[in-house]
Amino acid sequence: MTGTQDQAYMRLAIEQARLAGAQGEVPVGAILVHKEQVIGKGFNQPITLHDPSAHAEMVAIREAAKSLENYRIPESTLYVTLEPCAMCCGVILHARVKRVVFGATDPKTGMAGSVGDLFAIQQINHQTEVEGGVLADECGELLREFFKQRRT
Repeated sequence: MTGTQDQAYMRLAIEQARLAGAQGEVPVGAILVHKEQVIGKGFNQPITLHDPSAHAEMVAIREAAKSLENYRIPESTLYVTLEPCAMCCGVILHARVKRVVFGATDPKTGMAGSVGDLFAIQQINHQTEVEGGVLADECGELLREFFKQRRT
């Protein structure tokens, strides 16, 4: 993918994040792309669904797996507005996602380089490429505004 394509897909993930924020969920969105087609999309819904695993990445991967009728999604790219946590990194690896592109870093729970890096462990039987910082300011601003409003 080119940087322009990455930004275009990240903008779709940002749209998903806005849907989460509109429901009172932490505004994180994700898009899963396979062969230049969006096959999964999701936004944070753990409160709404009463499901601690309903992170944006998980929702998008579940939708994509059903779409492909396969629990593995090779040759795909996941775009997510916030650096994935350990749970989401694990699912990304198990699903055999080829590449993860994220926006804002997460200094508290990010496991794609901030707190730790699950993708850097060479003993894991699948290696996922990671690129962070795509539209990071815009992605981060959604989160800052959300938490600012919650504090007031």
